[in-house]
Amino acid sequence: MEPPAPNTSFSHTYFTLCGFPGIVQSRRALFLPFFSMYMILVISNGVMIYTIWLEKTLHSPMYTLIALLFAGNLSYTTAIMPRFLLELTFDLNQITLTGCLLQMFVVYLTGACQSSLLVLMALDRYVAVIMPLRYHRIVTKRALVLLVLIGWTRSLLLISPIILVASEVQFCRSNIIFSFACEYMSLLNLACGDTTKVQVVGLWPRVLITVIDGTIILVSYVKVLSAVRMVLDGRASDKAWQTCSTQLLVGVLMTVSGMCTSIVYRLSSLVSYDVQNLVSLINFVIPSSADPIIYGLKMREIRNSLKKIYGRRHCGACASNTQTEGVLRRPMGH
Repeated sequence: MEPPAPNTSFSHTYFTLCGFPGIVQSRRALFLPFFSMYMILVISNGVMIYTIWLEKTLHSPMYTLIALLFAGNLSYTTAIMPRFLLELTFDLNQITLTGCLLQMFVVYLTGACQSSLLVLMALDRYVAVIMPLRYHRIVTKRALVLLVLIGWTRSLLLISPIILVASEVQFCRSNIIFSFACEYMSLLNLACGDTTKVQVVGLWPRVLITVIDGTIILVSYVKVLSAVRMVLDGRASDKAWQTCSTQLLVGVLMTVSGMCTSIVYRLSSLVSYDVQNLVSLINFVIPSSADPIIYGLKMREIRNSLKKIYGRRHCGACASNTQTEGVLRRPMGH
C-alpha cells in the first residue's frame, strides 16, 4: 500500500524543532553543559573584544579584524543558542517560517562574513610581510573599512538568494524539523515536489565561498611563510610565523567543523537524529569558543595585554585590601 500523497493545497507556516527526539524525557539534562559552553563562549569573546578596544597598542588593522571575528562569533552563536536553551528548559520548540528564515539568514550571513574576515586577515599579513615599507600606505583605516564593507556586501549578495528561494517553497509534507535549529536542507526535506533546483541555489554560494576564500587564504599564507623563511630572521620571523599559524589554525578549525557537520548530515540514514544534532551542536559551538583561547595563547601581544589589564586590576584590588586591613589593624589614637 502506497503512502498518502502530501496535501499540496496549503503550506505550513509554523514548525516544531525536535532536536533530540530520542531523549525527549531527559533532554533537560543537556541544559547545564550547553549553557556552560555558551557562557564560556560569550565571556571569552567579550573579554577579547574589550581587551582589544581598551589597549591602544592593539589598535591596528590586524587586531581590528580579530575583534570583528570575535563579534561575529557572538552573533553566530547567539542566533541559535539562547532559543535552543529555552527549548530545553521550557519546551518552547515552536517557530514560525519567518523566524526560521531569519535564523538561517543571520547564521549563514555571519558565517560568510567570518570567511571574508579570514581572507582580509590573510591579505593583511601578505602586505605586511611582502611589502612592509608600503604597509601603512596601503592598509589605511579607510581602506580597511572599505574592504570590510565589500566583504559584508558580498556575503549579503550570496546569502540573500538562499533565503528568498526558501521563502517561496511550499511546505506541505510535515512541520517537524528534526534539528535544534533551522537549517536549509532540513527545511527543504519538508517541501512539496522536486527541490533539486532549490538545493542547487543553496549549494553554490557555499561552494563559491569555500573555494574562493580557501584558495586566497592558502595562497597568501604560502607566499607569506615562504617570504618569512627566506627574508626574515630572528624575532621578526617568529612573530610572523606565530601570527600566520594562529590564523591558519582558526581557519582550519572552522573548515573542519563545518565538514564534520556536513559528513554526519550526509550519513543521516546511518546515524540517529540525536547523534547528528549532538555532533552538529558541538561543532557549532567549539570554533567560536576556541578562537579566543587560540589567539590568547599563541599571540604574544594579546597575551601581554591580558596580563597588563587584568593583572594590574588584580594587583590593585590586592593593594586596596592590604591597605584596608592596615587601617583596621592600626591602634586607636594613631
